Amino acid sequence: MNKWIGIVALSAMASFSCAAQWQVMEQDSRVSFISVKKGDIGEVHHFKQLKGTLADSGQFDLTIPLVGVATGIEVRDERLQNLLFEVSLYPELKLTSQVDSKLVKDLAVGESKVADFDGKISLHGKEQTKTFSVIITKVSDNKLMVSSFQPIIINANEFDLVAGVDKLRDIAGLSSISQAVPVSFVLTLTQ
Repeated sequence: MNKWIGIVALSAMASFSCAAQWQVMEQDSRVSFISVKKGDIGEVHHFKQLKGTLADSGQFDLTIPLVGVATGIEVRDERLQNLLFEVSLYPELKLTSQVDSKLVKDLAVGESKVADFDGKISLHGKEQTKTFSVIITKVSDNKLMVSSFQPIIINANEFDLVAGVDKLRDIAGLSSISQAVPVSFVLTLTQ
C-alpha cells in the first residue's frame, strides 16, 4: 500500500513540474525581421518554425531553425539559407534568457507588464547579448503573450554575416542591402 502511495505522489509531482513549464506555441507565434535594399525598399520577412520553453525557474530558451526563413520568394529563401545563414554549418538561431519568474507568477489574468531582459543570441557561430524590451500579458491562467515592446537591431557584423550580405547583394545585382536589421516578435506560450 505504501509503495502505491509513493508512486502516486511521485506521479503527481512529475505532472506538476511538467505543468509548470510554459511552451511556445509555434502556430500562434512569429519572429519577423525587415530587410532594406537599394536604400529605401523595405520588406518584412519571418521564420516559419520556432520552438521554445519558459521554465518555472525563469529560464527561457528559444530555437529558430533557419531553414524556415520565409520571404515570400522561394529562390530568395534558398539564398538566405545557403549564402547568408549557411544552414549546413549553422542550422539554428538560439536565444537564452533569465526571466524574472516572480513577474510572471504575480501577473493577474488580463494584466500586462513591460520589462527588459538580457538575452544571449547564438547565430552563425557567434554570441551576442542584447537587451529585449518586452510586454508580457497573462491572457488566461495557462496562456501568456510576450511581444517586443520595441524592435531590436541585429547588425550583420556582430554575427560574421557581412560576407553573406555581400554575396546576396552581388547575386541579386543590388546597389545595397542594409546590414542593420530590425527584429520584432510575438510569442504565445501555454502551460
